[in-house]
Amino acid sequence: MPDMMANRARGTNEGPHGAHHIAPDVHGQNFYAVDRQFQDLMSLYMEPGLRAAMTPHFQRLGELAGNRLDDLAITADKHPPVLQPRDRFGRDEDWIDYHPSYREMEKIAFEEFGMHAMSHRAGVLGMTAPAHPLVKYGITYLFVQGEFGLMCPVSVSDTSNFVIKRYGSEPLKKLLLDRLLSQDPAVMLKGTQFMTEKAGGSDVGAIETEAERVGVGADGIERWKLHGQKWFCSHADADVVVLLARPRGAAGGTRGLGMFAMPRRLEDGSRNSYRIVRLKDKLGTRSMASGEIVLDGATAYLVGDAEQGFKQMMEQVNLSRLSHGVRAASMMRRCLNEALAAARGRRAFGKPTSEYPLLRRQLMKIMLPTEQALSMFAFSADTMGKADKGDKDAANLLRILTPVYKFRACRDNIPVASAALEVRGGIGYIEEWVTARLVRDAQIGTLWEGTSNINALDVVQRAVGKSGGHKTLSAALKAKYEPSGALPGQFKGLLGATLDRVERFAEAVASDPKHEQRSRMAAGALYHATTAALLAWEGATLGAQGGDARRLLLSRLVIEHRLAPQDPLSLNESSWEQEAMDLLLDDAPVPLAKAMALLS
Repeated sequence: MPDMMANRARGTNEGPHGAHHIAPDVHGQNFYAVDRQFQDLMSLYMEPGLRAAMTPHFQRLGELAGNRLDDLAITADKHPPVLQPRDRFGRDEDWIDYHPSYREMEKIAFEEFGMHAMSHRAGVLGMTAPAHPLVKYGITYLFVQGEFGLMCPVSVSDTSNFVIKRYGSEPLKKLLLDRLLSQDPAVMLKGTQFMTEKAGGSDVGAIETEAERVGVGADGIERWKLHGQKWFCSHADADVVVLLARPRGAAGGTRGLGMFAMPRRLEDGSRNSYRIVRLKDKLGTRSMASGEIVLDGATAYLVGDAEQGFKQMMEQVNLSRLSHGVRAASMMRRCLNEALAAARGRRAFGKPTSEYPLLRRQLMKIMLPTEQALSMFAFSADTMGKADKGDKDAANLLRILTPVYKFRACRDNIPVASAALEVRGGIGYIEEWVTARLVRDAQIGTLWEGTSNINALDVVQRAVGKSGGHKTLSAALKAKYEPSGALPGQFKGLLGATLDRVERFAEAVASDPKHEQRSRMAAGALYHATTAALLAWEGATLGAQGGDARRLLLSRLVIEHRLAPQDPLSLNESSWEQEAMDLLLDDAPVPLAKAMALLS
């Protein structure tokens, strides 16, 4: 008894109440080094020379994400930004105070890794050209495993730079672009986009903000005055805001909207005529400031054609949608890693909880959507790289991949986060553990850049109904896996039949308005069929190279559990599935021969 009391007084883990009973989390790990699936896919999709050059940066960011960035994210979440509406003289100089932890995360993202600039110019991370999308989204994937909230300012800076670079006049680009793409904090401008209004959320054509033309200045820039309000403005104090407004006298609906770039400060250093009237008290992304903005004759610069603003803005929105898919893949990876650490590190009733059948099944329900989202990230980024080089087929393919990815991955992120919290148990509900924040942050993916309904309708009505994107997608997937000599012919036939069935279903939903209510089902089916094909090709290719063929098993699970009819009350056990589960929940690579045997 005295020894036990002494141990307790010293705070050691010895004795019946020791902290060793609490399962560890994954804080302290290198999130790149422990992620063999990410490494494997980069070896498949990324050009070898580029991969060799980027691996040290992935390693470095993986170390930061699992350590310093993770620490900063915990602190910033607990100390959200604070709006200061007036200075001590009573002037409306509204500014936002951030905790030093947030400012340090900004330095990592903007200054050290140049995440806002890397896809627009050479020089970031030593690259001699703008970053390939696999690099940009690979950096995003690793960063978000540590911090999610800051990725909104990073992403909207990136996409704002894109539209100003593409559609801005030469005088406007001369005024803004070098500073928007700078990593030097002394001159850097950060961007954002303000879309939502009280009258116009998903219905963008209902926007009420008005634009009054002033004229073209001596610098050749066309200036306007904006009047109105923006209702949900993330990165509320950005230096440059890209937004939509209706020129006075313009037509109603989306066709009458123009795109504008609104600076926080004018060229003489004075404040522009708009105010941040309050910050939102949000469920998640607490580290980052979202607010409400009142525009009182704010000066703004026209970007592109005043009658093409909505069309131009949609390019920015689509880039953000793809980023959301990658962010969902990243958060699900953190959830999976946390769930595995908790299940393996916690003992109950005499053995690790990871050995119990129900929990093993729950872990598989976390793993499967996590790996699906990773495959979609790699394929979509690879496709974007080809589209950026002028490949029109790749551009058409990316048009359907983007909303399909955003729709399903962001939805999957929510149950995955909840399941990871449940695996951790009651302490997972406590804000000292990352799982609580993951659950809160997961919700926003189905809201930003279009709800699930909006994205599903975009898939069915536009990408399928107007562009025939489902046929482009099916053909691209078959061209990927059909030449593989490592895939059994019978399984190729199953993949082909599945793709054909989903293609017919999506086309039928798109062709008849009475089937609109099935749009979400069609978008989800396209996602699952796509990932089944990708997982099969990835697993077969990696296995044939002597690596890990586990993604073949995941492919069959997607087909059987996401796309095949199920009797929920059947007691028939699948022997292959139990064996596959044992292999997938083991860290050892799965040999190709073993995986192929389980496909039959």
